[in-house]
Amino acid sequence: MNTKYFDLINQTFYFPQEEFTLNKDNLLFHNIDLMKLVEQYGTPLKFTYLPQISNNINKAKSWFRKAMEKHKYEGEYYYCYCTKSSHFEYVMNEAFKNNIHVETSSAFDINIVEKLLETGKINKSTYVLCNGFKREQYIENIARLINNGHKKTIPIIDNYEELDLLQEKIKGKFQVGIRIASEEEPKFEFYTSRLGIGYKNILPFYRKNILENSKVEVKMLHFFINTGIRDTSYYWNELSKCLKVYTSLKKECPTLDSLNIGGGFPIKNSLAFDYDYAYMIEEIINQIKIACDEADVPVPNIFTEFGSFTVGESAGAIYQVLYQKQQNDREKWNMIDSSFITTLPDTWAINKRFIMLAINRWNDSYERVLLGGLTCDSDDYYNSEQNLNAIYLPKYNKEKPLYIGFFNTGAYQETIGGQGGIHHCLIPQPKHILIDRDENGILATEVFSEQQTAEDVLNILGYNRKKE
Repeated sequence: MNTKYFDLINQTFYFPQEEFTLNKDNLLFHNIDLMKLVEQYGTPLKFTYLPQISNNINKAKSWFRKAMEKHKYEGEYYYCYCTKSSHFEYVMNEAFKNNIHVETSSAFDINIVEKLLETGKINKSTYVLCNGFKREQYIENIARLINNGHKKTIPIIDNYEELDLLQEKIKGKFQVGIRIASEEEPKFEFYTSRLGIGYKNILPFYRKNILENSKVEVKMLHFFINTGIRDTSYYWNELSKCLKVYTSLKKECPTLDSLNIGGGFPIKNSLAFDYDYAYMIEEIINQIKIACDEADVPVPNIFTEFGSFTVGESAGAIYQVLYQKQQNDREKWNMIDSSFITTLPDTWAINKRFIMLAINRWNDSYERVLLGGLTCDSDDYYNSEQNLNAIYLPKYNKEKPLYIGFFNTGAYQETIGGQGGIHHCLIPQPKHILIDRDENGILATEVFSEQQTAEDVLNILGYNRKKE
């Protein structure tokens, strides 16, 4: 009978896959022996495989290049990294090896951009697209960047007031984009995105505030929907409406030459994941070209702002199963040596699924389990009810330690979880390592941050503060 954990995975999915293979009964991720990492660094452990960031960037650039060649599309393509997905320097250093651009969301992003300029990671040819609702500090920082000579900084207008605020601070002429407030899917609790300006209001806004304004040029129209880039009638309908706005505005605004279609590429969250990136890009390019040809306007340059797609598939987390609790005749709880709420907060906050696989013991028989974290919060778990699929793992055996991995966790988890901060029930932040590979394929690892200590936590909480 096929009773091994390997048999279960092999008969359920196509396995092995591009990034997942086996060495005997241990799992390899991009040919990295994960059990060797466990033996060297212990658990709980977070890791980031840096080359995967460049891999995904270059895949997307290749898909767009091929789509533009196929459709004889005359515009340029610009890949921007959406920094809010992960602001860490090691991410930026890897991403900006690939001749890409930046999209920012708030004031401190601009300070990071200035650091990248200082260190030569980006230069004056790098576009800096400034999205988000802009409060005073963000406006000041954007103005400082432009006033200091970075003319490819393009604030994306989110509301009617922002244009006046920017003009007060920026010296001389500058370019802007305008964000469309997309209409959400019917299942949403609201009809229109809180971000941007409504479809019907963009042309009147341009005529009233920019047409006769010698200080401001409109460079870009920005379009993004919360559900991301998916092959649905909803997505194509919203893109069509966006293109009607673009072509109408282009006829009155000669400086408009770019369309930003935002981010929203999904990342692999299951071994059964299936998404035809090349088809979607080809069809987007095709639809844009058709709309522009019909309106007799030049096609725009295309900008994207991929965040999760850039960094998500580069990272993972490894835990040890510490103990198994048989709570009734049906439910077995495998307790991990960390917390889902604090280390993978999206599993708790938005019921997000990640790829979850055993790291070792693939030749052992399996059982159905629930996974529990260490906090005393009833929501600190990862199971079938919350995440659609039942969880099967090699059978618990206290004499044979079991390690499990969650993969493609590189977007948002550290910032939402609060890197270096206080976590629920004071569960310490795990050790985090960076993994790189040189031109000869040799792996190198380094510790980015150690696991939090009691002193780290007490310092944050104020117990070690010097009293006056």
